[in-house]
Amino acid sequence: MTPIRQRFIEDLQLRNRSVRTVQAYVLHLRNFARYFNKSPDLLDPEQARQYLVHLLQEKKASWPQYNQAVSALRFFYQVTSPRDQGVVRLPYGKRPKRLPIVRSPEQVAQFLDAVRQPVIRMLLRTLYAAGLRLREGLFLEPAHIDSQRMVLRILGKGQKERLVPLSPVLLEELRAYWRQVRPQRWLFPSLDTPQPINAGTVQKACRQAYRRAGLPRFTPHTLRHCYATHLLEAGTDTRIIQALLGHQRVETTSMYTHVSLTGFRQVVSPLDVLPPPKPKPNPPKPGAD
Repeated sequence: MTPIRQRFIEDLQLRNRSVRTVQAYVLHLRNFARYFNKSPDLLDPEQARQYLVHLLQEKKASWPQYNQAVSALRFFYQVTSPRDQGVVRLPYGKRPKRLPIVRSPEQVAQFLDAVRQPVIRMLLRTLYAAGLRLREGLFLEPAHIDSQRMVLRILGKGQKERLVPLSPVLLEELRAYWRQVRPQRWLFPSLDTPQPINAGTVQKACRQAYRRAGLPRFTPHTLRHCYATHLLEAGTDTRIIQALLGHQRVETTSMYTHVSLTGFRQVVSPLDVLPPPKPKPNPPKPGAD
């Protein structure tokens, strides 16, 4: 490992960036250096701009991938190898705003029933019961279950901890699951390694389950969207849902108001209240006086 990469990693760690963020930023910096075949500290913001154009036009990077590369390069040139203020002009891309995919409670039940692997089925039931991201569920430990206070302790994005209510139904299912599986450190362990079950394995099981049940597409994140929307439709305040999901801004949570059908069902289209058309007079018959 080069000294500049080691310093980059240490700078990220000193700011308590997550392991996943450190890995992603290092990958972006390595690809940037390889594109010009030079150490990144010998490159400047103009070359960073050229690389970002390359990502969009040639590599066809998604907007999340592109924005992550911008963040990595900005961090490198502002912290690890400080330059002039040209780096702050590296532009973030505006991601298209799409509505989340939400399924009905009946579809959620059918999907969960179609998952065959016990560990994955229990993981997915937990994601839906608590509105967790997949990564948050993968790294749950038995110690995170507080049955006295009836809460789950979740370590979310940005190393931010939050509490979510523990469903009594979920608690009983988790107790039965624990007696069957006997997990050690991780609540949802891999079958062949001492690590949490692999995210790709979970995604694959989801595809198999929704196809088996004849349902539209389901992902672990679909369950999180369903959790939020079903709470909203049950009358839960948006601010409470924001706290449960771990959203930093309420604007992020408010997107679920656009997919909730509760308010929509009360809307009457103006077409429905238009007066009926007046009957048209019969045209005169040909030859009539």
